[in-house]
Amino acid sequence: MARRNWGVSTEQVGVLKRLTEHHQLSVVAGDLKLLDGNWYVTHSGLLGIAQRNRCSGIRTAVEKALSDPGSSRWVFKATVYKSPRSRGFVGYGDADPSNVSSLVHGAEMRVAETRAVNRALRKAYGIGLCSVEELGWAPKSNAPGPPEQRAPSANGNNGHQNGQPRLRDRLCLLIRQHQLDAGLVKAFAADFCETASLRDASRDRVEAFINELAERAAKDRSGLICQLNSYAKPQEVAP
Repeated sequence: MARRNWGVSTEQVGVLKRLTEHHQLSVVAGDLKLLDGNWYVTHSGLLGIAQRNRCSGIRTAVEKALSDPGSSRWVFKATVYKSPRSRGFVGYGDADPSNVSSLVHGAEMRVAETRAVNRALRKAYGIGLCSVEELGWAPKSNAPGPPEQRAPSANGNNGHQNGQPRLRDRLCLLIRQHQLDAGLVKAFAADFCETASLRDASRDRVEAFINELAERAAKDRSGLICQLNSYAKPQEVAP
């Protein structure tokens, strides 16, 4: 089925064979997905592993100190108990509008809980694969046909790099968390990167700016606001 639907390579078939033999994961049952050439386990696949191994229980709880319902940011802690005497395997999951698909905006709380459960289950049962639900982006399914090639942008806005969130998403999250004016932040960023616009800056410069912004916002938000206001265009007064 994997060959017929996705045209998998010999190497991908080898990985699939190990997964099906060791964890009894099934492509037909929807336990695995091939996205952008990589295998991902699904939530249902992880729950199946837990059930087959007689998992004793799963406990979830909202991390209130890290969550912000006003901006739809949720952080969950999940603990998987493999047996009644297990001390538990802990996993955390977060979700906000910047790292979930637009199709599930408004359901960030449920996404965060699912991600936490998935991470805890992967730790408990030694699953090295990332789960589909943990992805903060939308990879292409490996459907038959030539893959579409996309050139990465200089500032890293196209997809993730090494599994890390996109710089754009990190910047948007900082703006929401500290209630900053997005337009002024972009003007400040362009000045910091010494480019006409943020889009023209290199990835390294954008990353350096985000780190600088995060530090300034945490240590001296008032001073940062004053500096951002200096980039506001003066309003024209009608004669």
